Amino acid sequence: MSRLFMFEKPLGMRDTLPELYEKKHRIRTLMEDTIKLWGCQFIETPTLEYYETVGTASAIQDAQLFRLLDKEGHTLVLRPDMTAPIARVAASKLLQDDMPLRLAYSANVYRAQQREGGRPAEFEQIGVECLNDETVSCDGEVISLLISSLKKAGLSEFQVSIGHIGFAQELFLQILGTDERANSLRRFLYEKNYVGYREHVNSLSLSSIDKQRLLQFLELRGGVEIIGTALDLIENEQGKQAILQLKELWDCLNDYGVQDQVKFDLTIVSHMSYYSGILFEVYAGKVGFPIGNGGRYSLIEKFGKNASATGFAVHLDRLLEALGSYDIENTVTCIFFSQERRKEAFQLAEKMHEKGKRTVLQDINGVKNLDAYTKKFADTTYLLGGRADE
Repeated sequence: MSRLFMFEKPLGMRDTLPELYEKKHRIRTLMEDTIKLWGCQFIETPTLEYYETVGTASAIQDAQLFRLLDKEGHTLVLRPDMTAPIARVAASKLLQDDMPLRLAYSANVYRAQQREGGRPAEFEQIGVECLNDETVSCDGEVISLLISSLKKAGLSEFQVSIGHIGFAQELFLQILGTDERANSLRRFLYEKNYVGYREHVNSLSLSSIDKQRLLQFLELRGGVEIIGTALDLIENEQGKQAILQLKELWDCLNDYGVQDQVKFDLTIVSHMSYYSGILFEVYAGKVGFPIGNGGRYSLIEKFGKNASATGFAVHLDRLLEALGSYDIENTVTCIFFSQERRKEAFQLAEKMHEKGKRTVLQDINGVKNLDAYTKKFADTTYLLGGRADE
């Protein structure tokens, strides 16, 4: 074994130690239970997928895909997201009856990172995909379920920012005329570089009125009051329909009673090319990235099935960061025993296990630092020398 790599891990990979694992398990369980209550069915897909199917269908850039070859020479990828694999399964096996479908998942995904990036290459997502329902009510259900599951996980202060990919596209094309020029502006929005956006707009050869419209676009953030401003800003019918969808969504979220957790932000764009309508991001605390995101997408058609879908994914590690100090109560009991009382110790532990109490059995001769070891447990029982000492 090379000493250089004895304790190293591949770039972006990390170990999950017991305390963090317990926290993640607790949060995952709370969210999964909530998602199940809303009628979603959990699904698992392979860690490895064919590049020619899931790899190319995914919106993740090729440079971020982990690739390898199977024995037949086919190119495989570690799944870079869960949306594309679920679209594959749904199109091939689950959408035959042409009915709405609610699926959920909790899985690790893999994206290669550059050394200077400092981001994980393997991370866990928990999410929901609602398929074959084109109504705005479905978008409202997904956002409301997202909010409900985050609250159940213990997150109290967060915000869901909602936009519409169609509005920005139509406004930019209407004013700039070409996709290339529109993409230049969208790049500033994706990077949240609003200073660069303003400087770029001011450098364009446009009328003062059009420049003002593009600058006013950055102000389209807030509650339902921005709907009127947005309608005045856009001229073509597709752009207006996007705003009317957001108005309908607002009414839906009011019916769910979650309006206090949401606001509109029409500057939201995504690097995911398959988004086709309403999209959203979740922000909380001092976390520098969205802890979750989602929206309406048109990916299933790549697998030969004409069906729209919407969903969300929560980045579990970022959610834990947003929750801050999240202590898991240590209620493990340790039973120390000497060899002559081993059977008695086993029987005592079995009774405690039956009551649902977490219990560790430990031969007293196997512990070198007894004082330090006992501090790990809530209670300690000694079975030594023919009697039990509490």
